[in-house]
Amino acid sequence: MSLPIAVVAGIAAGGATLLAAAAVVFALWCAARLRAWRNRNSDTGSSDPPTLVEWGKRGRFSSTPPEEHQGARQFSLEELVQATKNFSEANVVGVGSFGLVYMGLVLDGTVVAIKRRVAAPRQEFAEEVRWLSEIRHRNIVTLIGYCQEGGLQMLVYEYLPNGSVCGHLYDTGKGNITRLEFKQRLSIAIGAAKGLDYLHSLVPPLIHTDFKTSNVLVDENFIAKVVDAGLVRLLRGPEDVGPSHGFSSCVYQDPEIHSVAQFSESSDVYSFGVFLLELITGKEAVRLISPDSREPLAHWMEAHFSSDELIDPRLGGSFTSESMKELVGLTFQCLNPSSRRRPKMRLVVTELDRILETEMSMTTIMGDGTAIITLGSQLFTS
Repeated sequence: MSLPIAVVAGIAAGGATLLAAAAVVFALWCAARLRAWRNRNSDTGSSDPPTLVEWGKRGRFSSTPPEEHQGARQFSLEELVQATKNFSEANVVGVGSFGLVYMGLVLDGTVVAIKRRVAAPRQEFAEEVRWLSEIRHRNIVTLIGYCQEGGLQMLVYEYLPNGSVCGHLYDTGKGNITRLEFKQRLSIAIGAAKGLDYLHSLVPPLIHTDFKTSNVLVDENFIAKVVDAGLVRLLRGPEDVGPSHGFSSCVYQDPEIHSVAQFSESSDVYSFGVFLLELITGKEAVRLISPDSREPLAHWMEAHFSSDELIDPRLGGSFTSESMKELVGLTFQCLNPSSRRRPKMRLVVTELDRILETEMSMTTIMGDGTAIITLGSQLFTS
């Protein structure tokens, strides 16, 4: 028995309406998912599809064939010679574990920082560079490419015009010290912490092993970016990540390294604690404590902050005593002699965000400089 034509037409029309409604719902769901994905990846600064971003998170043991990763650019020696005016002394902007650092202008008009050392070419070097160049985050200095020619190994990074935090925090002999306000220092600390946290979130985690103030750079907007992540692997090979001379100078190095003979995420947290100490004092940590001292830095810090002399006088009254007390407390936790008692970098980021938010709200209500320094003896009391 056949249905009346009117009934069939009604069913068809209703089905079409349901299909149209379902299509609208599906489109809204896709849009919501896309917005959520963009929000999750806002710090990476990447517009790549999730699959490519996830490759960077999976790390060097990804099953994706290496030839599919084209992140690292292989420069010719001739191009880098031209970019640096034949490696002119006038182009030297620094020196580090990898050797001299030059500012250069490559053929496409990009200003770059070029690190150069004398070394024979190695396939493993190129493979590590390709992996490291896939790491993209707004608080990590991007490794653009490399060159292995003429008995030289070179790394090409994005160039940050404001240099390292050292040049703005304490006297490096160049006479260009910047008066960093308390909230600026907190913002720099947050950026560096987010960079380290991202490295630790990779699978497997990438331990910096040489984190220090000179390895935190700032761009034209004073956004902090961590540099030299994974550099130890390029210098010594991916399997050799134990302690060695030339990395993590004694004052930054986790005191437990010599007993466990292996760097860990907690080692980076300790180094970050030394970085926070320098932000608070405005001085190099190596000038605060004798290199021969075997006293744990946390114990030294607790004893000396009670003298009210170590907080950078350039900060004046630009901070509230409550926020300073919390920052000193967080620094103290990062410097805990026991690695098991140090916070994870994710928690450090959260705490720094909270301290800055509190500082912003309190100074907005009371005005900058309302609260002056609290007594040092109160900084370690609950």
